[in-house]
Amino acid sequence: MLLGVAGFVKGDWLNVTEDQVKMVADNGFVSALLTISDPTAGDDRDIENIKTLYAAHGLNMPMTRGAYGGGLCSDDEGQRKWTVKFLEDTVRLSAKMACPTTYFRPGSHNPDGPWLPHPDNRLEATFDNLVASAQQACAVADSEGIKLVVEAGVVCPLYTPRRVREFFDAVDMPALGFNVDPVNLVGSLEIAYDTTSLINECIDLMADEIVGCDAKDFTIVDALLPHFEEEVIGAPNALLDNVTLLTRLQETAPDITVTVEHYPDEKIPAAAAGIRKAAQIAGVIWD
Repeated sequence: MLLGVAGFVKGDWLNVTEDQVKMVADNGFVSALLTISDPTAGDDRDIENIKTLYAAHGLNMPMTRGAYGGGLCSDDEGQRKWTVKFLEDTVRLSAKMACPTTYFRPGSHNPDGPWLPHPDNRLEATFDNLVASAQQACAVADSEGIKLVVEAGVVCPLYTPRRVREFFDAVDMPALGFNVDPVNLVGSLEIAYDTTSLINECIDLMADEIVGCDAKDFTIVDALLPHFEEEVIGAPNALLDNVTLLTRLQETAPDITVTVEHYPDEKIPAAAAGIRKAAQIAGVIWD
């Protein structure tokens, strides 16, 4: 497995600097995600520049992430079609960059953001819209030799491991892959206190589809109502069973990139140390 980061490299791919890429390499990572604000911007020279910049520092590009919001599950057909077109254009740009995967964001009906809750996210009609979007985008991804990579979350239409499995079965296209991110699926105290079972369920159900993993951690906030917050990997109050996560991934998907994400730059070294310590306990040696 490879260890990458969603950090240090800021903003749109056209604005990435050598200092940012050097920071990724200097911290021992071998990859960094790229954000695509407009997949129709840039030209062949820009593509060659970013590829050369990454290669000069020994980095690969595991994934592009388009900044397109939550429209893939929208019941506004115009918005859904626009978002699918944005994703398809991102897939084509990824192919030109020789980047093997593009992020598929499941989205939300919440107008304030694609990773925020809304009651309609759990409607069958929402699920059907997401399936239709995936099938359209997967057709383009398949023709370009690119994998679309979806992840789940309790606030979005793919809110349990079982629902993710149902989604893959409904889409039924080989261009769709799964990005494991167990923290996103912590929706109750029962799950929070037993993340080992959550991790095993995710991997048991989706082993053949796993093409990536996001590394982060979480803790329970002392409050009357259940409340969870992200935490640095390996912190004393962190709860995710990262040892089991890495052990199972080494068994089922040893060639993937594990990407440290959601941390400000100043916390990335500590988070990286946490996931490396878990890897050492799990007997995982980073490629």
